[in-house]
Amino acid sequence: MRHRIAVVGGGPGGLTFAHVLHRHGHPVTVLERDPAADARPPGGTLDLHDKLGQRALSKAGLLGEFQALSRPEGQAMRILDTDGTVLRDWLPRPGDPDHPEIDRGQLRDLLLGPLDVRWGSSVTEVVPGTRDGVLVRFADGRQEAFDLVVGADGAWSRVRPALSSVTPHYTGVSFVETALDDVDTRHPALARLIGDGSLAVYGANRALVAQRNSGGHVKVYAQFRAPLDWHTDPDRHLGLNTGLDAGLDLNDAAAVRASLLALFDGWAAPVLDLLRHGGDFVHRPLHVLPVGHTWAHVPGVTLLGDAAHLMPPLGAGANLAMLEGAELAEVLAAAPGDLDGVVRAFEEQMWARAGRWAKMTTAGLDRLVSPDPAEALALFDELQPS
Repeated sequence: MRHRIAVVGGGPGGLTFAHVLHRHGHPVTVLERDPAADARPPGGTLDLHDKLGQRALSKAGLLGEFQALSRPEGQAMRILDTDGTVLRDWLPRPGDPDHPEIDRGQLRDLLLGPLDVRWGSSVTEVVPGTRDGVLVRFADGRQEAFDLVVGADGAWSRVRPALSSVTPHYTGVSFVETALDDVDTRHPALARLIGDGSLAVYGANRALVAQRNSGGHVKVYAQFRAPLDWHTDPDRHLGLNTGLDAGLDLNDAAAVRASLLALFDGWAAPVLDLLRHGGDFVHRPLHVLPVGHTWAHVPGVTLLGDAAHLMPPLGAGANLAMLEGAELAEVLAAAPGDLDGVVRAFEEQMWARAGRWAKMTTAGLDRLVSPDPAEALALFDELQPS
């Protein structure tokens, strides 16, 4: 008898889990709250590490297709001083660690492949230990029972409360995201400034980062330390002089742009053009789960990725989620008669590895958005191959 397995969340981790399980001939139900694959923008670019995300894709039989889509040149990194001086201009060389970039949308489409996703399935609650198994309840009033439910539904997971009462907490760092389209044609000077990969400029407790995606699309992130409610009175919270004493409407692109330009006042004009030419702005306060987050094992339910160990976005989260999904799928396929034992062992392995990465990325965020900009530069040098 085959176990009834569901994964909640159609992100990189959930889809990798489902794809590998499907590859081994085991049916799996993918529950995703979005009404369709293209219901909202898929997000920016991801660098997939050779021993993490790429290893997961190899287990899914997709490594060759990934290599055809990915952008090795996207690993390039340029760091400027706030006056525009180039401090570092790193290009990947043969023999360096392999972390090519791929757009999230391209990765999603690659992983979807043959999977049958139940789009528009908004999970509200997961109840383990019922007579029929693990009960999944949906926003439309439906419910369905499974033998195993895997929560891969991100930071604000609806599966996590079945295992843990812990919720994400704010790091003290906020991102405000904007984007440039067709940058090579419409903004050639900025295209040259950014190069083939990423551009970063670090100041005291603030930074501007631009990342190339495919097709001339560039994501720009203003990063700064501030209270979670900084936008209610940016003049007070950020020490600005924006004239926005009544508070900042985050849906007012012109007002957000003015506030950010005030925050980065005095930086080189070409750097500020990243904000001047951006489109809409999206507020992304960074939340994390405690380093070393674990839970008492509950039969029939587990977590992976951000649902299990949300950490700062320093290149580890999606990679870990994908590898965890692939590994869990493989061991489930190999030992179908020992569902509970397999999941227990998976959790122990996941906690140990994720705890190490959470510690590293938390320390990394403290250095990248630091009172001393030299910390960010030192961290970059430490991470580069000799």
